[in-house]
Amino acid sequence: MTKFFCGLGYEVEGLEHIKELDAAIVLSKHQSAWETLALRHILPPQTTLLKRSLLWMPLWGWALATLRPIAIDRENQRAAMRKLLDQGTACLQEGLWVVTFPEGTRTAPGEEKKFGAGGAMLAQKSGYPVIPVALNAGEYWPRYSFLKYPGTIKVKIGPPIESQGRKAADINAEAEAWIRQAMQDISTR
Repeated sequence: MTKFFCGLGYEVEGLEHIKELDAAIVLSKHQSAWETLALRHILPPQTTLLKRSLLWMPLWGWALATLRPIAIDRENQRAAMRKLLDQGTACLQEGLWVVTFPEGTRTAPGEEKKFGAGGAMLAQKSGYPVIPVALNAGEYWPRYSFLKYPGTIKVKIGPPIESQGRKAADINAEAEAWIRQAMQDISTR
């Protein structure tokens, strides 16, 4: 649809990394609204970690609620982490992937924020692997902008990062390093 209306397409590299996995935790770059929609199509059945206030938006939020997200209150970090660990583990055991955006919010192209530890903590607790995802959607579908620009969004899916017997900090550091390197490889700006 975006190809027809905006001249905006996408390419995915690395799908072979996810073919054999029953469930995993995705740590993805977050630059625009595009990936919140596209990852639903690109990845296996999933749930997403998101801020609870998104569910309060008329129509959009109500539709989002039907997708069984893990909706957290960012103001209460302890309760948010507990909810992610409990609901995330249950979803993984049901065969659902858990998609997280470790920078916590959309970041402009070239901008980097500290990675939160939630997804890595879930990996440490559950033993499920982490899949790092890099993408350059913000170059074509900027945050806070109505305008979309023609081109091809690049999505790069990394190899699984094992979590069994590893600390969350090590898992997070490996995913962050992979995503930062992949962003350098795919960025056009």
